[in-house]
Amino acid sequence: MKRTLSLLTAAILFFATQAHEGMWLLNKLKQINEAEMQKLGFKLTAEDIYDINKSSLKDGIVRLGGGFCSGEMVSAEGLFLTNHHCGYDAVQGLSSVEHDYLTDGFWAKTRADEKAAGFSVSFLQHIDDVTERVNGELTADMSEADRNAKIEEIAGTLIEESSKENGLSTEFKVMFEGNEFYLFHYKTFRDVRLVGVPPSAIGKFGGDTDNWMWPRHTGDFSMFRVYTGADGEPADPAPTNIPFKPKHHFPVSINGVKEGDFTMIMGYPGSTDRFLSSHGVKLGLEQEFPSRVKVRRAKLDIYEEFQAQDPVVRIQYASKHASVSNYWKYFIGQSRGLKRLHIEEKKQAQERELMDWVNADATRKAKYGDIMTDLESGYTERAKFEKANVYMQEAAFGSEAVILGFRLFGLKMQLATDPKDAPKVAAAVARAQAASDEFWKDYNPATDQKVTATMFRMFHSDVARDLQPQVMNTIEKKYKGNFDAWAAALFKSSILTDQARMNAFLAKPSLKVLDKDLGFQTSESCLNHYRNFLAPALSAGDESLERGYRLMVAAMREKNPAKNWYPNANSTMRLTYGQVGSYVPADAVFYDYETTVNGVLEKEDNTNPEFIVPKRQHELLMKKDYGRYANEKGELITCFISNNDITGGNSGSGVFNASGELIGIAFDGNWEAMSGDIAFEPELQRTISVDIRYVLWTIDTFAGASHLVDEMTLVQRKAEEMKVDVPVETVPAPKKPTKTVAPVKKS
Repeated sequence: MKRTLSLLTAAILFFATQAHEGMWLLNKLKQINEAEMQKLGFKLTAEDIYDINKSSLKDGIVRLGGGFCSGEMVSAEGLFLTNHHCGYDAVQGLSSVEHDYLTDGFWAKTRADEKAAGFSVSFLQHIDDVTERVNGELTADMSEADRNAKIEEIAGTLIEESSKENGLSTEFKVMFEGNEFYLFHYKTFRDVRLVGVPPSAIGKFGGDTDNWMWPRHTGDFSMFRVYTGADGEPADPAPTNIPFKPKHHFPVSINGVKEGDFTMIMGYPGSTDRFLSSHGVKLGLEQEFPSRVKVRRAKLDIYEEFQAQDPVVRIQYASKHASVSNYWKYFIGQSRGLKRLHIEEKKQAQERELMDWVNADATRKAKYGDIMTDLESGYTERAKFEKANVYMQEAAFGSEAVILGFRLFGLKMQLATDPKDAPKVAAAVARAQAASDEFWKDYNPATDQKVTATMFRMFHSDVARDLQPQVMNTIEKKYKGNFDAWAAALFKSSILTDQARMNAFLAKPSLKVLDKDLGFQTSESCLNHYRNFLAPALSAGDESLERGYRLMVAAMREKNPAKNWYPNANSTMRLTYGQVGSYVPADAVFYDYETTVNGVLEKEDNTNPEFIVPKRQHELLMKKDYGRYANEKGELITCFISNNDITGGNSGSGVFNASGELIGIAFDGNWEAMSGDIAFEPELQRTISVDIRYVLWTIDTFAGASHLVDEMTLVQRKAEEMKVDVPVETVPAPKKPTKTVAPVKKS
């Protein structure tokens, strides 16, 4: 319930509805979006997308895990597509130096060859708007703490009532900053298996250099299959399980796209903050973003140093590096976009306009008059501790050994309170053992030792001393501030840095051993500092922030009731619609709406790991062996862009045409609109998607896995079937600008 600046976004109030902006709730499409979608060329209806009584498009949309990525069903036998980077962690976990699926790719020849992926997937069953029921038990005179406690109580009751539905899990979601409330019901399947993934040279082509950039030439996809028990219901992984039979799987169009084509994306966007104030933007720019960028860059440098030295470490840290790197560059781009587009200043103007409306009426002033006072005071309190908070998250908790230590706290408490209760001690040991066993496969002590020394050194030098954990006293006094010496001693002796020492401890757990362990002392110091000091300090302004945002959003909606409002993304299924379109990113620069494999060959540099082109791919491209996946000009399209509104969590989301057929897989946003989680910029914001024909070509021609393509339903329509009458005013501007770049519209 706390309304604070998130890890992924800091943000801005957003008043004006822009063309194709919005991450829309599926159960609101009929009343809000259907007419505009059809005006843009959509050939179906809202009921075709979301229907709880019969099969609809929502039934083909996959949520990976708790929403870290999205996917789409493409066969009647449980096959689904997502991004390469969404499957990267699973592929890395299955890889070794002997079987390097990251480098070589993997294609299951038979279903018996498919490999356990290690994550679950969920399918949305239905959505319930419970706003009236929740608001009916809230009163205007409640404090935010009392209000939140009551909401949590009601949520628990609603979830308990819903749990009576067989096999479904229910999630309670707060929307519009505490003004609306919904239940989302899911069916979750636990047996997911890797079917195919291209080599990283295709799936990550361009690496960090091209990340968040257009033009792109990346085949960012992977394939998995969902399995069920013999009865078709969710089941634990087992050899006897059978392929999942989805209620809907998407036909795959090989017609391609052209400028102005309708596009629709469905998936699970993770987090946006388009209702945050100018104070939130200021805090992000001054404290949060620079700190995250600095710490993450230092960590990446160490990862890359050790990965270059050892192929085992290269594989062990591949997924970790990708995770850190992705948002390292994101925060750089977001800061740049916020400054370049003057978002803080725009927000200040919008806030003044809102408060002028509030203060023009006595009733409104009584209800909403303290909005900006609340927000300013809340951020003033938070600003005192924000940098320390970021360094705690990114630096102190950036040590893998420190994080492993957290997994032993349950055992520590049991040993401290009742060491003679053998069953409870055994249960705590089992939990710690399970966490430990998972930890060592992808762990290199030498890498983590240097990371730990560097992270704590940065924390010590960059954050006010009174905001640092007590372990810093030990480093200053016993090790005279030598962080390398401290880390060397820790890693030489701690149970947290050596599997044999850990196993010996768990075989004979002792409170005395834990208390004397330098690694566990560090973990305990960091956790206690965060729990007992930093978290309470950070939350001191929460009451003001929560009240301020809740009332601000209510005021915004009351001020402009005719606007079609949408809530911030929060890992619930959303739909965004728009059109394929080129754009002008800067003066005298024009970006076309699609790329071809010619760009792969143009970028090819086999001395640079980011731009390697596998020999077989090079030969096929040189021969122009594109088969049925070529366009009418004989080209093989790699990627395209559209002005859909997406964010993290949408990775792997299907991109669909006007008939609900799959035409691509969304995987990125563009550099010029990196402030998009904060403020949608219609002239600049683009979604980058891999063209489904490049996906099919890679599976079929490059990998020779035609049996997987045969499993899909491919569609190729005649030209007259593809024609859509779209009003002229909705079609994007002509491809080439005439004189100057049009100014960005003010939000």
